[in-house]
Amino acid sequence: MSHPFMEAVADGLHSRRIATLRYQFPYMERQSRRPDPAPLCHKAVSAAVATAHELMPGLPLFAGGKSFGGRMTSQTQAVSPLPGVRGLCFFGFPLHPPKKPSVTRAEHLSQVGIPMLFLQGTRDALADLALIQSVVLSLRAPVTLTLAEQADHSFHVPARSGRTDEETLDGLLSAFAHWTHAVLGGA
Repeated sequence: MSHPFMEAVADGLHSRRIATLRYQFPYMERQSRRPDPAPLCHKAVSAAVATAHELMPGLPLFAGGKSFGGRMTSQTQAVSPLPGVRGLCFFGFPLHPPKKPSVTRAEHLSQVGIPMLFLQGTRDALADLALIQSVVLSLRAPVTLTLAEQADHSFHVPARSGRTDEETLDGLLSAFAHWTHAVLGGA
């Protein structure tokens, strides 16, 4: 949760008047590289959502995360809907391992019945562009796919793109803010 990317997201959303709650999975607390089993991660997601409700009752709540965190959030929502969550946002949904294109990791998304926002780089090695587009088109829930041109899974863009990583992230955060506004019906 103290990774520079996560801090930049929290700061960028704060500047847009969107509060954030960052948390870590138990394996990160232990400084382990091996992720916890999915059920334990699902409990962490549920606990974070409950904490957000306690800290900011009455505010609309969106859940999600970067890469693995987003996938665990969507799995949690698919297994047992998170109380009060209005939508899910994924900063780089990890659709498949590098160089192993597949949509298996997205199968649970058909069980998610709330709006979803996928923020994806067009050069993301963990989400082949054609595959993520096909996944998004196959879902019944309202889904938005916002692409960061030439960005990789970390939303890094090459210098030849003419943009900086900061500009890329700024565009993604603006897209997130507009999306939440639309989901809430302009409220």
